[in-house]
Amino acid sequence: MFGLLSLAAIPAALYSTRLKNVDLPQAVGGEAVAGTLLGLIAVLLARGARVKVERTLSRTGEGTARLGKWLGLLGLCLGLTAALSLAFFGLLLWSE
Repeated sequence: MFGLLSLAAIPAALYSTRLKNVDLPQAVGGEAVAGTLLGLIAVLLARGARVKVERTLSRTGEGTARLGKWLGLLGLCLGLTAALSLAFFGLLLWSE
């Protein structure tokens, strides 16, 4: 769930730019924070779920834990990429 939420932060940030008082750098900053934190939470929860699945005999839920881990990693990478792009944008504005 947190992995999907970390990926949903991108469209939410883009939609928030249609508001009057939110510009694109603010939206990217919000997406960077939300995507990174939610992705990190998803990876940690998936890790705990995989440990719990390994202790059971039937191994049900192993695929769900794996999917949650990959969605969380993707959200984490996209959030860190947004933070990096915002840092370079700030560097370009500073160098003018």
